[in-house]
Amino acid sequence: MDYPVTLVTQLKQHLRSMRKANGLTQAALAQRLGVGQSRVADIEANPGVISVEQLLQVLTALNAQMVVRDLHASVEPDVAAASQDTNTPKGQW
Repeated sequence: MDYPVTLVTQLKQHLRSMRKANGLTQAALAQRLGVGQSRVADIEANPGVISVEQLLQVLTALNAQMVVRDLHASVEPDVAAASQDTNTPKGQW
């Protein structure tokens, strides 16, 4: 299942949900990561303060991965071309 994240607050919810879906307590996840339970609690409370490397380690411990998706590339070419307004001069919205 995909968990789209556009805000850090969403990441907070997803990390907790994934941990619980894996049947892990904070202490069990902490053991997998080699940190204390309070560190996992801190990460879940405020995931915006960890590094990308640490986030990837947490995701790996949760049997998850981060995917970066180009939203423009995922649109069908015909739809993308049809949605472009050819009457708007370049550089203007």
